[in-house]
Amino acid sequence: MLLDLLPAWDLVRIRRPKGLEGFTELRIQFSAAIPGIKVYIDPFTYEDPNEAVREFAKEIDVSYVKIEEVIGAGEFGEVCRGRLKVPGKREIYAAIKTLKGGYTDKQRRDFLSEASIMGQFDHPNIIHLEGVVTSSCPVMIVTEFMENGALDSFLRQNDGQFTPIQLVGMLRGIASGMRYLSDMSYVHRDLAARNILVNSNLVCKVSDFGLSRFLEESSSDPTYTSTLGGKIPIRWTAPEAIAFRKFTTASDVWSYGIVMWEVMSFGERPYWDMSNQDVINAIEQDYRLPPPPDCPTSLHQLMLDCWQKERNTRPRFGQIVSALDKLIRNPASLKIVTRELGALSQPLLDRGTPHYNAFSTVGEWLKAIKMGRYEENFVNAGFTTFDLVTQVSAEDLLRIGVTLAGHQNKILTSIQTMMTQVKTPQPARN
Repeated sequence: MLLDLLPAWDLVRIRRPKGLEGFTELRIQFSAAIPGIKVYIDPFTYEDPNEAVREFAKEIDVSYVKIEEVIGAGEFGEVCRGRLKVPGKREIYAAIKTLKGGYTDKQRRDFLSEASIMGQFDHPNIIHLEGVVTSSCPVMIVTEFMENGALDSFLRQNDGQFTPIQLVGMLRGIASGMRYLSDMSYVHRDLAARNILVNSNLVCKVSDFGLSRFLEESSSDPTYTSTLGGKIPIRWTAPEAIAFRKFTTASDVWSYGIVMWEVMSFGERPYWDMSNQDVINAIEQDYRLPPPPDCPTSLHQLMLDCWQKERNTRPRFGQIVSALDKLIRNPASLKIVTRELGALSQPLLDRGTPHYNAFSTVGEWLKAIKMGRYEENFVNAGFTTFDLVTQVSAEDLLRIGVTLAGHQNKILTSIQTMMTQVKTPQPARN
């Protein structure tokens, strides 16, 4: 039903009358026509973007905000941790984004547009906007504080320490948030683990709204590649969005599949060290990422469903939530793991995994697979040559001090690849 109504909404946006009052009246009429359905309103449809900020974001008195420390840098300025104490309410920790000095009117508008977007959402898996500070400098966006930070770095810091059911719980939360956004006809365009925040209870919340469309050409962030009309995070973006800039809920679903892969690999970089152009070429040849070590078959199949070439054949977020709910209710299904990689995955794995001959020592190999912390363990146990390494078993790893299941799986998977490389001669180089 909602899809049938979307063209009418596009018509309202395109033909809105001059002046805010007429637009507000049309929007109210549209909302009344479909009771119970809340539709996202692009703040850039306002002739005065500041009016969108006033409508969707609560103004906070700067005296209520206390910045305690800088925890990062954003495209527009610093990201800080602090406290928010509104009279009559309890004091809370808050994340505070500040707009750097010397900004242009466009930069201020783009910065505050994120607040205009966030302020329209109300869901437990969407980052909550507390308000904005626009009447003094620096201009600020104040949101709830997420203790564990970005999902990708959080997973890397806790590699192997979560069970499959915990990881599926995280994925379910992200999918639920995206279902809410898609129901509101909002397309994120930059869904990635780096843009998911995690609180102290491991609740994952979607954040960073509108960032990709506002990145300036001078931005040095290598994650985003310049294309006609803006910058795109190639590794997370659906092929039709890269080629034709067709960003839809279906392209968000593709990105969600990449997020699934990031989560199940504990924050591994999608497509490893391949160049962005190599990633584009590989996708065009129907190659897809292989299952991460010890990834349940059902989850990798869901990833492949999200990566269908035809966008209309990809699942909807509601279907993804239902599929994950079934897995959570039947945790035994998560124990089924595919050990052999399919034909579509193998070429990418080969390209992303260097041949063991490229390493002069076992230590170099361990560092390449991000297990360098165990170099001393291997040396002390006498595993100093690749011939000896290929004989290492799970029991050996446990004995020498590799106790985390995720780390054991990563090392054993690399050893299996090494054994395959031993049996398969390297192609001659011209």
